Amino acid sequence: GAPGALGPGIAAGAVGAGPPGSSRPYSNQNPPQRAVLGLLTENGQCLRACGQVTFIRRFSGSENAFPPSGKNILPSCMVNVTSKQGFAIYVDEPEQKDRCSCTVVEEVEPSLCEVDTSTMKPNIHLLLDLSTGSPMLVDPSFQSQHEVYVDNNVDVMNVGDYAEDIHQYLREAEIRYRPKPYYMRKQPDITSGMRAILVDWLVEVGQEYKLRTETLYLAVNFLDRFLSCMSVLRGKLQLVGTAAILLAAKYEEIYPPEVEEFVYITDDTYTKRQLLRMEHLLLKVLAFDLTVPTINQFLLQYLQRHGVCVRTENFARYVAELSLLEADPFLKYLPSQTAAAAYCLANYTVNRHFWPETLAAFTGYSLSEIVPCLSDLHKACLDASHRPQQAIREKYKLSKYMHVSFMEPPAVLPLQ
Repeated sequence: GAPGALGPGIAAGAVGAGPPGSSRPYSNQNPPQRAVLGLLTENGQCLRACGQVTFIRRFSGSENAFPPSGKNILPSCMVNVTSKQGFAIYVDEPEQKDRCSCTVVEEVEPSLCEVDTSTMKPNIHLLLDLSTGSPMLVDPSFQSQHEVYVDNNVDVMNVGDYAEDIHQYLREAEIRYRPKPYYMRKQPDITSGMRAILVDWLVEVGQEYKLRTETLYLAVNFLDRFLSCMSVLRGKLQLVGTAAILLAAKYEEIYPPEVEEFVYITDDTYTKRQLLRMEHLLLKVLAFDLTVPTINQFLLQYLQRHGVCVRTENFARYVAELSLLEADPFLKYLPSQTAAAAYCLANYTVNRHFWPETLAAFTGYSLSEIVPCLSDLHKACLDASHRPQQAIREKYKLSKYMHVSFMEPPAVLPLQ
């Protein structure tokens, strides 16, 4: 179909896998327009062009040195100097008025992810990967202490003899590997609106390349955990998101798209080398902990434990996916709670029932414990048609999902 704008900063095209053995999608003479997420401007909106693809003004290295947003976010002792040779100096906030600790980072490539230490703790560690020259800030409290293994195969999770043990293990793991709630308040140069545009674009990429639903959830988890302990400038936000879905696809898919495909869908905004180096940095910040519980995994368990009709199941998947767009308020809820709220909202919308006793016993959640998240999810669902980001609604308008995004829950839920 003809390309059309799905939201600010996005122009959608029919991007898909090319012929077998091809590293580029649709290598015929008239390739369809690729999906492009332009670099985000100061207010999270895009500059619309007359053509089919919307492009955003690209910031040069000197413009990216300090955020152009006008926020007074840098302390007086914060210095960032980039010389001709590519040396950078970052000065942390002083622990005392008369002291200021200075860390010199050598040979930092200006085109890579610039790191701003002004929003981080004074005792935070600055690590330098000498093989790539990438500066890395890691919050030690965020590092995981235990390795997690979760088999994402639905059949394994559905084995009756182990279902409760698997669920209990996931409940313990979700606490260890959750992003930090309200991390966006500490980001100096990106906003919640920019994150929403990026997640919307990731949904579109997943659709075009026919990636699994779990791949999308993993990518958003990797993105949020990375942003929880790294300050990222807006010009590199798409690079982080692309690296996140590349990594999630490698982890989850049998045949993940090639790296060149992910470079291609960014309209060659970044090079293959930049993407691979960002993937390397992402892995280090996440401490290689990629096997994490997601909302999707918990929702599948609930649906297997207490089955519902196909329409209810698809609507539950739809409203659960809507929660990915908003870091605030949904990151303050555990994935198991958001999945329970999605189940309740779908079950009440279709069947006028909330939370069955079998799931209350299985999860340990009473309906009253789910209500806060349920209320937020209900509001997000009612507001979905009015949001600029429409990729999730368009996805669930398809017949294979029974057009459930056309449905709306009741205007008021009897929760009192």
